[in-house]
This record gives sequence, structure tokens and C-alpha cells, in this order.
Amino acid sequence: MRSKGTKTIAENRKARHEYFVLDTFEAGIELVGTEVKSIRLGNVNLKDSWCSIDNGELFIKGMHISPYEKGNIFNRDPIRVRKLLMHRKEINKLYGTIKQDGLTLIPLSIYFKDSKVKVQLGLCKGKKLYDKRADAARKDAKREIDRNIKIRNQ
Repeated sequence: MRSKGTKTIAENRKARHEYFVLDTFEAGIELVGTEVKSIRLGNVNLKDSWCSIDNGELFIKGMHISPYEKGNIFNRDPIRVRKLLMHRKEINKLYGTIKQDGLTLIPLSIYFKDSKVKVQLGLCKGKKLYDKRADAARKDAKREIDRNIKIRNQ
């Protein structure tokens, strides 16, 4: 019996620090058997990855999937370009918004959904340095407030 539900494998935390995420999309990913086994073990890194649209097809670049230890000759290049699976209409709509508004497609997370590997893509706009500072200040203030509340409740 196949497992149901979702299980997050890896998240791109750097993306939320570097970009404003305006919208999210779900896409399938074209993988080989040993890559899926390696992903099940959690050997995937999304840190410096991005997506591009070439000839009406969506590709993920820079995603590192470590070679499966027991895969020997069936292992592929760890950072090869992989095709993402979305409907043509969705890809064309994304392409239009990216070209018109100067946005970027960034993979936010990779997860299993009912035993299929899925990628969550974010339609992102780059943050400026002052935006990053404001976010850091907001997080510090929230952390300080939570700390004070915890101390008072004891």
C-alpha cells in the first residue's frame, strides 16, 4: 500500500531571506530511479537552485541530488538540469508574468505527495538590503516579546 499525505524532504530557507514570495505553485519533477532513492534519504540541496522556461518547458537548474551510494552505474550527474512537469497553460502564464514583471522562479521546497516527488515553486521578487534588515529587526523584536511573555508566565 502506498503512503498518503505529504512529507517535506528539503526546504530552501535562503530563498525566503533573499526574495519576497508573491505566489506559490506545485510541479512534478522528472527523475531517475536512483535520484528518487537518494531523495528518500534526504540527500538533496536546493540552496542555489532556480527555474527557467526554455522553449515552453520548465527546468530546474542548480539543484544538487547526491549520488545514491548503492546505485553505481545508474547514478546521474548530481547537478544536472531536470525537467519540471506542469500544464502548458500554467507554464505559459508563468512565462508571461516573469517576462512582464521581471520576477524569478525559485524552488522553495521538495516533498513527497502520495509517493510522488513534488517541487513547490515560488514566484519571487528580489529583496533589497534594507528589506533584509527590516525583516531581521522584526524577527528579533518578536523573539524578544515571546521571551518576555514566557518569563512573565512562569
